Amino acid sequence: MKILVTGAAGFIGSKLMQMLAERGDEVVGIDNINDYYDPQLKYGRLRECGIATDEPEMEWGRTICSTTLPNCRFIRMAIDDKAALDSLMAEEKFEKVVNMAAQAGVRYSITHPYVYLQSNIVGFLNVLEACRNFGVKHLVYASSSSVYGMNTKVPYNEDDKTAQPVSLYAASKMSNELMAHAYSKLYGFATTGLRFFTVYGPWGRPDMSPMLFAKAITNGEPIKVFNNGDMIRDFTYIDDIAEGTICAINHQPDASKCASGVPFKVYNIGCSHPVRLMDFIAEMEAAFGIEAKKDFLPMQPGDVYQTNADTSKLESECGYKPHWTLHEGIQEFMKWYKTIYN
Repeated sequence: MKILVTGAAGFIGSKLMQMLAERGDEVVGIDNINDYYDPQLKYGRLRECGIATDEPEMEWGRTICSTTLPNCRFIRMAIDDKAALDSLMAEEKFEKVVNMAAQAGVRYSITHPYVYLQSNIVGFLNVLEACRNFGVKHLVYASSSSVYGMNTKVPYNEDDKTAQPVSLYAASKMSNELMAHAYSKLYGFATTGLRFFTVYGPWGRPDMSPMLFAKAITNGEPIKVFNNGDMIRDFTYIDDIAEGTICAINHQPDASKCASGVPFKVYNIGCSHPVRLMDFIAEMEAAFGIEAKKDFLPMQPGDVYQTNADTSKLESECGYKPHWTLHEGIQEFMKWYKTIYN
């Protein structure tokens, strides 16, 4: 199968590109390698896939072939560059597209709202238009657990209301789901949205709590504990997330089996074993052998008290089965962190 992965230098996108290529798919990855966080981390992820450059940064539009995965290529490209994306789609004729490209971060959306509209709305529209115009049969795209917003019913089920977002980031992800449904209805190609819950593991984002905690613990600095530690998160290891995404790629929605005959699906993808924030911190303290200093703070704008995924739909329809325990995942993360940041 020939697959385009956008956001391929990202945390999930890079792991997904690697796993798809390892199973034998022909994979092309694209990413704009922006500076929302240190681009060197993104280059490090690409090197894990055998994609590297001798230059300080990758040249825009240049194709780099993997030295370890012969069926994998990477191009520095942004999804909000419609002309470049259309040219790539016309040339490559992908069967499936996996859109992991997006401006991430709930708190960043409070201070930089326009960035989210350009990447998460305009960029996603470009992806939808490219799928429509160039014969893509199935689009899988990243949504987020943040779409559940002020919903207090747990665990979150895909049929729960999502009309009360608490951040622009969440609103942009909910917009993606609505846009995808409209395109599936209008043009008949299948779309699958994945509502990711809190992801952690090696090569994780530095703005996420595991990386922030690890840095503070190893440097002897206090960690910021929001809502005074009274928070719950459905922490999910990166390998489970990537494998679940592949399950969704493998199961293209059948219009005859979907509501109103529209080939559109949305799935939660998490661990289904939510963890209290203080317990997560305790697991990290044990892994690093250091007791963390803690700075207890109030809830931050855009945050929610808990995330808790009901993944039964993805399990029953696509065969998803997370198997990494929190202890195992934290151990792997700690080994990687000590190797990379020693």
